[in-house]
Amino acid sequence: METWTVETDDDGSRLEVHSFRPAHSTSAKGDPVPVTAPGVVVIHGTLVTDALYRPFARNLSLLLSRPVHCYNRRGRAGSAPQPDSYSVATEIRDLAAVMRATGSEDVVAHSFGGFVALQAARDMPLGRLVTYDAAVSLSGNLNHRWRPELEQAVTEGQLDHAWAHLVQGLATAGPLSYLPLGALRMLSIMSARTNVGAEMRELLPTAVKEMRAVLDADAELADFKEVTNPTLMLSGGWSPGYFADTGRQLASAVPAIDFAVVPGQLHEGPIRPGKRLALRIARFLNGTDGSVRPLSRKRRRK
Repeated sequence: METWTVETDDDGSRLEVHSFRPAHSTSAKGDPVPVTAPGVVVIHGTLVTDALYRPFARNLSLLLSRPVHCYNRRGRAGSAPQPDSYSVATEIRDLAAVMRATGSEDVVAHSFGGFVALQAARDMPLGRLVTYDAAVSLSGNLNHRWRPELEQAVTEGQLDHAWAHLVQGLATAGPLSYLPLGALRMLSIMSARTNVGAEMRELLPTAVKEMRAVLDADAELADFKEVTNPTLMLSGGWSPGYFADTGRQLASAVPAIDFAVVPGQLHEGPIRPGKRLALRIARFLNGTDGSVRPLSRKRRRK
């Protein structure tokens, strides 16, 4: 794994990038041949850093024989803080900077990252795009997922209370999401003793801004007609149903978008052990799964 930084387009801040590159192949004479295929960028979700996605990125790189790059979005690890003017436009500019610096064309994105990628596909050229449980707001369908108590609790420093409202509102923690608030607060206190749990608590302020960005970018189906690059929206069979509902709606309205459910997968599919999901995604990125028909590069770049 290679760790490096990319400068952002707007304010010259830095984004921390972690790259996985396949081993060099050899020529008929046995000489090493560098891999020159375009890269793939992975965009992580909310309340996490890219560290949880590195095994997935490594597997994807091996399956594709292409470079795969994860980066920490604003507000975490070695990347710059979220600016006061933070919005989805910030994320789109950052994605563009990472893609340019890494020589990437394709994108794989999870949850909030899927929201960023689909918004970006409306405005910038992409190759192939795969989202998993993309957190896109259509006609206000996610408004009731927002808990004002979450933002208030973060402001007051009541992070266990904030975490409980986030989990209940988004319902992304499986059966745990339906526990009473008191039980969820106790789980937050217990999980804070682990590295991942402590990190999630620290990232709660970024989650408030990111959820606001999703709701502020609320759109109609027609707004995604500009997406012309081949796109596969996936949702876990055990994920909250609203992710699949959004994927089906977009696939029915936008010719370039296809949708499928991945049986047996939870919302955190891309960060769980195993290669099954990475294999499904690799097939689409290679154009070998029979889904959305590839578009010519000329049409993509319009």
